[in-house]
Amino acid sequence: MGLAVVTGAGQGLGRAICKRLTADGHEIVAVDQNPNTAAATAEMLGGQWRQCDVSDPESVAALADSLDQVDVLVNNAGIWIFAKLDAMTPHDVRRVLEVNVMGVFNCTQALAPLMGPGSAIVNLSSNAANSNSPGVGIYPPSKAAVESFTKQTALELAPRGIRANAVGPGMIQTEGTQVNYEGEMGERRARAVPLGRTGRPDDIADVVGFLASNDARYVTGQVIYVDGGLSAGRAAL
Repeated sequence: MGLAVVTGAGQGLGRAICKRLTADGHEIVAVDQNPNTAAATAEMLGGQWRQCDVSDPESVAALADSLDQVDVLVNNAGIWIFAKLDAMTPHDVRRVLEVNVMGVFNCTQALAPLMGPGSAIVNLSSNAANSNSPGVGIYPPSKAAVESFTKQTALELAPRGIRANAVGPGMIQTEGTQVNYEGEMGERRARAVPLGRTGRPDDIADVVGFLASNDARYVTGQVIYVDGGLSAGRAAL
């Protein structure tokens, strides 16, 4: 199936996406700023790994130089600093934008030249991009930028036969978010979801796998929210 590069692959959604793409027949390159978690993902799946800070163009250039061809790029690496806007420092804002927005730009710019017709880029957005909540700071704007960048990428790379789409997770339980789903808080969040449960990493990975596959060969420039219906509205209580 080809080589699939997944950023933020050391845990959570990134590791689940690597598992799905490996099951689909891809050789994965697990990319993470933490070399230990990247290596653990690669060892688990029989793939390769690279240490890379996606916010650093030189680090991303070194990643690109280590590869000959890329068939799938999943820009999954992202961070959040949840705080009210008036409590965020300029450093906080820059850090979120450097990883969530510039990271996607850096990897796309560096790796797209290694991609050919039939290749696919999948960017990870969030349903927060169009469903803002107080206290989450610059995170929603960063993901809205990812969605706009995805559409721009789709238009510019379409003549080369490269597709670009985005997936917007909703309330997904991962290592990094598990504290938000414990006890009554988790039950309350689940009740708000029209499908009646919060999401799992596999829910996201399966849609990424579809968008990376030939089954989605005529799909580009799209954002698919994988949120149990939250982007349509909250469940009736």
